[in-house]
Amino acid sequence: MNLALIGAPIGAGIIAIAVGLGIGMIGKNAVESIARQPEAAGKIQSAMILTAAFIEGVGLFGLVICILSLFI
Repeated sequence: MNLALIGAPIGAGIIAIAVGLGIGMIGKNAVESIARQPEAAGKIQSAMILTAAFIEGVGLFGLVICILSLFI
């Protein structure tokens, strides 16, 4: 049996969990920071969105690698 058929779904699941946890931590820390310094909300939100986009990109890259491992 090809181990990629087992490893790819497990890897995709791990990636989804990690991305969810990462973005959740970013959101939590951003809300806490805005609560402490409301005047810096704009800068914090833009940094939060940029960082979340980077994490989504890495998650998408990992998912593509898992899918490609099924076909190669």
